[in-house]
Amino acid sequence: MLARRVLSALAPRAANFQACASAAPACVRSMSLSRVHDVAGGSRSLSNATSPVVVKTSNGPMAGTESYAYDAFTGKNQIKNGGKAEPGDPSRRAFTYFVVGSARFVYASMARLAVIKFVHYMNASADVLALASIEVPIENIPSGGCIVVKWRGKPVFIKKRTEEELQDVANVDWRALRDPQSDKSRYQKEEILVVLGVCTHLGCVPISNAGEFKGGWFCPCHGSHYDASARIRKGPAPLNLEIPPYEFIGETKVKIG
Repeated sequence: MLARRVLSALAPRAANFQACASAAPACVRSMSLSRVHDVAGGSRSLSNATSPVVVKTSNGPMAGTESYAYDAFTGKNQIKNGGKAEPGDPSRRAFTYFVVGSARFVYASMARLAVIKFVHYMNASADVLALASIEVPIENIPSGGCIVVKWRGKPVFIKKRTEEELQDVANVDWRALRDPQSDKSRYQKEEILVVLGVCTHLGCVPISNAGEFKGGWFCPCHGSHYDASARIRKGPAPLNLEIPPYEFIGETKVKIG
């Protein structure tokens, strides 16, 4: 009779314990047996006390369990920002530096490419560079003769002067001229004169070996006269014919430009 009474008293609690274990394996369970005491008539009864079951879930403790269970997302042990590093956290600096550095590298590369393309666009083309300087043979120019070549879109006179022409320009008081220049300041070799064939009045092209001065030039547009040193002597032109940059290559060639 005693064994039957003990089994009948323990059966409900055993059922509750099995249900909790199957529903929540992570439950924290504790049981303590109370002392066995005598009941009326000297009979002995066995009783036990079971502590509340604590079930841990993502939303807090399960209904019917203790009011607090350890939870990483709620309660006093809550982890900030759901366990993720917050903006500005020192642990995120390496990633931030990597992103910012990569962006700056891309921007710098794009700026460099834009500058290179712009500079390449501003450079002179091959045909312009080819005309930047020209070499002209002069050995076949007759004494007193003048040839015309094209340099940078402008005519250039190359004249081989005679002794008579040289004597005439040397006898002129150059200080009294409209644009005072001595003949010696206008040549590298005395017999060879190189000047731009553009009138300094309105840009016309003068005619060689014409005008009032022997071996000089005459501009038919407005009547300007230049002597054999290409200095303005008469007419509306204000300046002498311009001398381009040039140099001699040996005795037979002139490089203009």
